[in-house]
Amino acid sequence: MGCGRNSDSPSNNGCVCDVVRAIKEIQDNAIQDDDCLDCPSCFLEPLGTLVSPARDRADTRVFVLKNADGSPFHAFFSPTNGACVSIFFRVEDVYDNCCATLRVLEPGRRDDGGFMPVNLVGGGEKCCINLERVCKVNRFRSTNDCITVDLNCFCAIQCIADVDLGICD
Repeated sequence: MGCGRNSDSPSNNGCVCDVVRAIKEIQDNAIQDDDCLDCPSCFLEPLGTLVSPARDRADTRVFVLKNADGSPFHAFFSPTNGACVSIFFRVEDVYDNCCATLRVLEPGRRDDGGFMPVNLVGGGEKCCINLERVCKVNRFRSTNDCITVDLNCFCAIQCIADVDLGICD
């Protein structure tokens, strides 16, 4: 049961599930379109249009899922350079009753044209996501770590960016 839904009612899937399904379809189609809205929508805009100017090539719509308390959902991944927790994901598959396989994306920032990982945990509270560090993230790298989630357990989804991670189908 997700936020604000009554488990006794035979309703459709939640909006987070619908948006993630739409993102998956957008990524699969990777349609390039020059039309732009003032306020981009996660599931209406073609892949590549969430950044300005639109990228020539994008294969991933990076997003964050929010828990009922508004905190970002996080997952662990095998680090390449120290960071091992991320709140950023790429949808790989949506199946059954709104379950999804999500690829965990390594957060990073530009460092003289290269990629420098950003450790999202730290500061005064070693157990929590440091939101100041989240604001420093402007690059993403694919990991080999995936997580399977029930999309009905989340209350919100926020699209972050369209990027080219070189993902092969």
